[in-house]
Amino acid sequence: MSHHRHVLSKRLGLPPGTLHVNGEPADLPVLITVFDYDAIHFEEKTVDKISECFPFRDTETVTWINVDGLGNPKHIEDLGRCFSIHPLILEDIFNTQQRPKMEDLDQYIYLNLKVLTYLNTKQEIKIEHISMVIGPNFLISFQEDIGDVFDPVRERIRKDGRIRKYGTDYLAYALIDGIVDNYFTVMENLDKQVEDLEEELVINPTQDSLQKINRLKKDMIFLRKSVWPLREMINNLERTESKLIKESTKIYLRDVYDHTIQVIDTLETFRDMVSGMIDIYLSGLSYKMNEIMKVLTLIATIFIPLTFVVGLYGMNFKNMPEIEWEFGYYSVLIVMVIMVLGMLTYFRKKKWI
Repeated sequence: MSHHRHVLSKRLGLPPGTLHVNGEPADLPVLITVFDYDAIHFEEKTVDKISECFPFRDTETVTWINVDGLGNPKHIEDLGRCFSIHPLILEDIFNTQQRPKMEDLDQYIYLNLKVLTYLNTKQEIKIEHISMVIGPNFLISFQEDIGDVFDPVRERIRKDGRIRKYGTDYLAYALIDGIVDNYFTVMENLDKQVEDLEEELVINPTQDSLQKINRLKKDMIFLRKSVWPLREMINNLERTESKLIKESTKIYLRDVYDHTIQVIDTLETFRDMVSGMIDIYLSGLSYKMNEIMKVLTLIATIFIPLTFVVGLYGMNFKNMPEIEWEFGYYSVLIVMVIMVLGMLTYFRKKKWI
């Protein structure tokens, strides 16, 4: 899983409102797209200068400004100044280790949540930090990286669907719903990963299997930290008395809340399964060790009487009658073979082999 390591120490000593990604300054390109629409009007464009977003602040239409990448604090600071976003909120936008939360600041609502994406090529989960500022006629989303799970929402806006008849609160719901729906895709991939590992542990547990278990346990811990606070955030958003969230939208938020509970239940099931995998792994190793010891014990048991026989006839006393016997050597070999076959038959009846 990517983004596991915390770098909070890099923020120590920085003054409040410092706009650095995890404490590190940057000056990288960002991608800014604007969707402006109402029931009959629609405009979509990519802007090169942050000042091109400023005219949308006072329009009566719904404006969605999406910022891909947190590599240029100056652009985001200018955008925050235009839309009157508090410096501490801007600081939270850049703090990619922030837990999901909601803050109601009367003039706007700030949301912070995580996007989970399963990378098939690397077989790992990527966690991306996303922030939203919901105003009366605008929604600004800030994404840690370029590329997202919002393309279905964009298509719905382009096709003049239900979403264009509602305000920014419904747009926020649609974006959150898209994020939570993507969680189910991640859970499906995790389910396959857990099942494959469980089968591997039953058939042939190895040292590599133990490393996979530890990696899965770490993934579950970080997923839990991302998903559990999301439930609280959506619940607070549904119960808020802010005028920015209409009653007609709250029923949709309750639906997203139910989906979040399903994701949490699935995640808890996976955690229990992964925790039990250590016992399966140890049981598998113990079984393999018992099988090895059983084989070695059977071999030793078979050779004990044979060792007794050859030891007895290796004493070379002069008066041993079989020493002078013409068929003595072959008779001893036959006796030894009969002893081995007799013991193997006995072991098989006891189901020891």
